[in-house]
Amino acid sequence: MLGIEVSRLARCNADWYHLLDLCAMTDTLIADADGMYHPGDYNDRLVLGLKGTMSEAELHVLRSRLNAGLRHKAARGELRQLLPVGLDYDQDDRVVLSRDEAVRAAITAVFDRFDELGSARQVVLSLRADGLRLPRRSAGARVIRWAEATYPAVHDFLTNPAYGGAYVFGRTKVSRRLDEAGRIVVRDQELPREQWEVTIPDHHPGYVSWQTYLANQDRLRANVHPPKGQGGGAVREGRALLQGLVVCGKCGRRMLVGYSGPDGRVPRYLCAQGLRLYGSARSCQSLSGRRLDAAVVEEMFTVLQPAALAATAAALAEAEDQHARRVRAFELGVERARYEAQRARRQFDAVEPENRLVARSLERDWEVRLGTLRQAEADLAAQQSRRPAVLTEEEVAWLSHAGADLRAVFDADTTTIRERKQLLRLLIGEVVINVDRDAGQAAIRIRWEGSAHTDITVALPRRGVDSAIRTEADTLERIRRLAAHYDDATIARLLARQGVITATGLPFTRDRVGSLRRKHRIAGPSEPVGPIDEDVHMVSIAEAQTLLGTSRATLYRWLASGFIRGEQHGPGGPWRIRIDAELQAKITPDAPEGWVGLEAAARRLGVAKQTVLDRIQRGELNAVHVNRGQRKGLAIQLPPPEDALFAATP
Repeated sequence: MLGIEVSRLARCNADWYHLLDLCAMTDTLIADADGMYHPGDYNDRLVLGLKGTMSEAELHVLRSRLNAGLRHKAARGELRQLLPVGLDYDQDDRVVLSRDEAVRAAITAVFDRFDELGSARQVVLSLRADGLRLPRRSAGARVIRWAEATYPAVHDFLTNPAYGGAYVFGRTKVSRRLDEAGRIVVRDQELPREQWEVTIPDHHPGYVSWQTYLANQDRLRANVHPPKGQGGGAVREGRALLQGLVVCGKCGRRMLVGYSGPDGRVPRYLCAQGLRLYGSARSCQSLSGRRLDAAVVEEMFTVLQPAALAATAAALAEAEDQHARRVRAFELGVERARYEAQRARRQFDAVEPENRLVARSLERDWEVRLGTLRQAEADLAAQQSRRPAVLTEEEVAWLSHAGADLRAVFDADTTTIRERKQLLRLLIGEVVINVDRDAGQAAIRIRWEGSAHTDITVALPRRGVDSAIRTEADTLERIRRLAAHYDDATIARLLARQGVITATGLPFTRDRVGSLRRKHRIAGPSEPVGPIDEDVHMVSIAEAQTLLGTSRATLYRWLASGFIRGEQHGPGGPWRIRIDAELQAKITPDAPEGWVGLEAAARRLGVAKQTVLDRIQRGELNAVHVNRGQRKGLAIQLPPPEDALFAATP
């Protein structure tokens, strides 16, 4: 075996010594510029071993120097990296925003809508409802493709620090491990921001500022669904306005939200972490959601009063501005489609007519581009038709006067619970409560976004003179509903699962439930409960399937959307559906003339499907369920066109 530097035959000592063993067993000689060696000879093997060790050390030093050079260059922000779509390098290797105006408008729309909606999922739904597509580019590629908005795409835009104008190096590290079969598994592991090796804010132009990027990350983390038993998460449809914001002043944990009442919609904030996690005899504290929400909302509007008129003026201009931005995005889409169609035509005109093999392919491509252009123009026309009505000067003056009362807007039926919660989260960081039952009050500290805080007091229901203990009305109502179906022991288990406690703060037991039933004359499951309304009766899910002619999944979906009403006796308990003449009238084999499906209603009204369902639940839209034929599903009666224009929500 001949070579100028034979140690280059192997890059590590393990491979080098394996080669020496093979040569020694086969009596193969190794020769280089310094001499000839027999690996089976002690002295020759020692020399060859030293040569291999020095070669491996040299490679290690070279690799270390190269890596150090890369890191020094990255520390100066000069190491060239792959850029996401929307950012490019100019001729001087500086990072600049994309020259494509459509790309810039689409990415800007993502950040604007996240600032407005506060949730990545809501941004996806909003973009898809408006038919806006997002630019995507594979790693290292130059060609940009346009695709429908997806959650991963929107999440990438929101979490990539390059869009915040920062240069970042070392966001990931390579981890290696052995699997059960002994194979090496290599994967990239994302590191938290505190462990990034290099972070240079304001390194290049961004779509948002670095401070806005950091605030967006905080909002995304707050939206993550919390572990079971912890508060927080994104805003949802529950009636507890301070969901995720209330903190127990005794133990410092996030307080849970429970619901009770006849329809299961009366909120209550409860700190039962000690009871759940450590088996404590009682929970820390609890407070009625209605009392706390009302007090905090009242204080919030007291603080907002000076800014009410300015907020109204901004709201009047926001609707028109949003429409203009959406129309501009569609105009850029038409411009891009027209360019591609003209380019395809020029390619077709440039080919010789006799060369039909090429001409036919170019003709088909031209037809595809023309179809894309026609669709883009139709989408633009549809978006332009959704323009809000232009208000007269008298209407603007009236709205400026009436709209100055933000409280009226907040309490309006057209304002959803989700929107109320978003407003509260914009202003409030957390609400710390300390309940003092003996004093009959709760001390509330509202920590506003920033450093300010406000202390208020909420009065608790006073106990009667003759009775030292008084169970809350919603707890009694819950026991009354459960008693119609379950015995005392089962009721106690269900109440414990929900975190409901007695007036003295003790967990419910069979004896305590029985004593409470007898005291308030609540009938048990086998006792008469009063006259029965023959026109209204409660049935199980299985019975409702037979009566209404629909599936179990559809019934659960109707319950969630409010199309039908029912009762669930405790979390995870069986649902009982309310069957009455009004519900039976909503089930029909044929859709009324002129009524449309859910997707068509959302498209015609220019809103998301969930918004249509919310309006059905509030009684603003009439709907029936068609249980036969191709149009099976919801059928919705749309308002007249002139009403739909004003009824559309932004």
